[in-house]
Amino acid sequence: MKILLVGGSKSGKSGLAQRLCVRLAAGAPMIYWATMEPVDGEDRARIARHLDERAGWGFSTVECGRALERAALPERACVLFDSVTALLANEMFSGAQPDAAPERAAQELLALSCRAAHLVCVCDDIFRDGAAYDEWTERYRSGLARVCRTLAAEFDTVCEVVAGLPHLWKGELP
Repeated sequence: MKILLVGGSKSGKSGLAQRLCVRLAAGAPMIYWATMEPVDGEDRARIARHLDERAGWGFSTVECGRALERAALPERACVLFDSVTALLANEMFSGAQPDAAPERAAQELLALSCRAAHLVCVCDDIFRDGAAYDEWTERYRSGLARVCRTLAAEFDTVCEVVAGLPHLWKGELP
């Protein structure tokens, strides 16, 4: 099963993703695929919080923020991918062809979805507030929206999370 969870910052996406992975894995290996490449103390604190939140759940962690094909997965793995938002930032702002980053990120995620038994992707909803931003921020927001549209078209389930509550736009939750 392929699930896309979209929502605002701290909306409950990661917690829901963890619960879904436990259900989907049914005893198979669970992988928490972490994409954040920390640059400051705030990033490191967020990573520590996520590690604490999933302690005891049975996840193994893969840290890979770009070039996803490099990481090995165990057979039948259920992957919690956190996050599409950070993946695109890593791809787009690494200096290598930023305009191709959204397509590259989407294709890497689609390829990953074929390698995993189940894939639950988490993405921050930062692309529909209607505010005007500088050129690079707008290019990033537009790119993230394109990645999410690509995944939504291919995935079984698309769910928006608001205040910890899931709202299904496509498919079903297990």
